[in-house]
Order: sequence, then C-alpha cells, then structure tokens
Amino acid sequence: MNRRWQFDWRLLMFSGLLLPVLLSLGVWQLNRAEEKQLLLAAWQQQASQADWPELVSGGLEKGQPVVLTGWYTEYTWLLDNRTRDGVPGYEVLTVFTPVEGPLLVVNRGWVRGPRTRDQLPEIDTPGGLFTLEGRLDDYPVPPVLAEDAGPASGWPRRVQALPAATVEDTVASPAGMILKLSDSEQPGAYRADHAPDVMGPQTHYGYAVQWFALAAALTILTLVASYKKNERIRKTGADNDNDNG
Repeated sequence: MNRRWQFDWRLLMFSGLLLPVLLSLGVWQLNRAEEKQLLLAAWQQQASQADWPELVSGGLEKGQPVVLTGWYTEYTWLLDNRTRDGVPGYEVLTVFTPVEGPLLVVNRGWVRGPRTRDQLPEIDTPGGLFTLEGRLDDYPVPPVLAEDAGPASGWPRRVQALPAATVEDTVASPAGMILKLSDSEQPGAYRADHAPDVMGPQTHYGYAVQWFALAAALTILTLVASYKKNERIRKTGADNDNDNG
C-alpha cells in the first residue's frame, strides 16, 4: 500500500534536537580514541638516549620515557587524598636536580598516611647521585582545587594539588612536566605503580559506533514514522469532513 509524507513538527523537532547530540558524542569518542592511541604509543616507546636538555628543548610530551641522572633535594610535597586499595595516603613529590638541564618534580609513588590528620608520614629522601627511569606527566592539578591542609613552612608540605606556579615559588625555572618513576625499584621510590589508562582506544571506537548507530536508527525511525499510509490519511480526512458536516 502506498505511503505519503505527512509533516509532524513535534517528531521532527525531537529528532532535530537529539540527532546532533548523538553525532557529537560519536565524534567525541573518536577524538578520545585518538588521544589514547597517542598516549599508548608514547608508553610503548623506549627511553630516549638524548640528554635531558635536548629533550626539554625539543618539547616534552606526556608519557614520554626519560632517563635522568642527578640527586634529590630537600623540597618534598605530599599530595593529599590519594588512596591505594581503599587505604588513604599521599603521593610523594620531590624536586630532583639533574646533572644537566632544568630541575623537575619527581613523583616517587604512594605512601600510607598516619592514623591522625595532624601527623605526616616520615619521608626518607636518599642522598647521593642516582639514575632514575620514569615517564613524563602533567602537574597534579584536579579540576576543583581545595585549600592546602598543611603548613606553609617546613618540609615536607601537605598539598591538595601541585600546580607549576607553586613549584616556581620554591625553585627557579622547573621543567614544564613532572616525572613519574617507572616502578618501585627506582632510587627513592615508594609504591610507584603508575600505569596508563586501562581503557584503550578500541573501547572508545566501540562507543563511537554505538552513538553513530543510534543516530542512524533515529533518522530511519523518523523517516518511517513520517510516512503515513494513504488509506489512513483518507480515513482521517473523511472523519474530518463528517465532523465539519
């Protein structure tokens, strides 16, 4: 039986508002997949043999493997509200002085916090010359910053976040990224079990396909629902004529 297009402004408005949302979600997942692909590629790189000053001048990238020789300083921040296996604690971030090139902050890993908030964990910073292996990362700055809970003097200091500006108030011209130690066997490391995001690019591609499939289904259903059978249209018209008569 033949069908004919019948305008339904409510249906078209609903589809017109929902379709761009579904398409934008699909595109966003594709962008996230590309970001994860680049991140995983960086994690799969071997440590560069270039000197630290050369790496800095060439531009630092998140996830880039780095080998550094130098020594720890006395400046240590304890990044608050970090848990492992449900246990509260801190991440230990210490300024490291390479033999050549700018200073940088090293994330030495996680340490359990004392039972009371008025105490800080005892941090042992080894002296001497060490070679560290790790990967570059952004400064730990969450979307919503809380007030620092620790004193403004003395070391170590408890902080809720560690933006680059805070480090610049302590040392001159630090590197634009921090270094996360590759494992707990590194000199001065605590529980350094850092790893890239477990959600790989394939997962984001799958989500993108789902959003695009929903967009296609919405388009098809809108078209199907907009075409009415001629018999139904004639009957509706006849009922309207009877009402007018």
